[in-house]
Amino acid sequence: MRILAIVLALVIALLQWPLWVGKGSWLRVWQLDQELAEKKTDNDKLRERNSALAAEVQDLKTGSDAIEERARNELGMIRKDEVFFQILDRSKPVAPSVAPAPIDASKPASVH
Repeated sequence: MRILAIVLALVIALLQWPLWVGKGSWLRVWQLDQELAEKKTDNDKLRERNSALAAEVQDLKTGSDAIEERARNELGMIRKDEVFFQILDRSKPVAPSVAPAPIDASKPASVH
């Protein structure tokens, strides 16, 4: 009777082995759920970034305000008859620079 109990216990253990350790085990399913949650979070961040970029592209295509804002911020351009003030930080050394050219909104831009 004792041998029969040991054999049945071994059979039960062998049948449960794939459930706990095998390819489709609970541990593997839990790991895949964690990876899936991370991927969903990454995808949500990328969706937000893509929608922000799409809105910026649409704004650049339809309006001149975005183009003017980029010219001012990234290229340092100013309009004709505007005054440009630059406030320098005394703790940082200053390299000599050339003042940016004014933007004349009434004339089309020329390409050289």
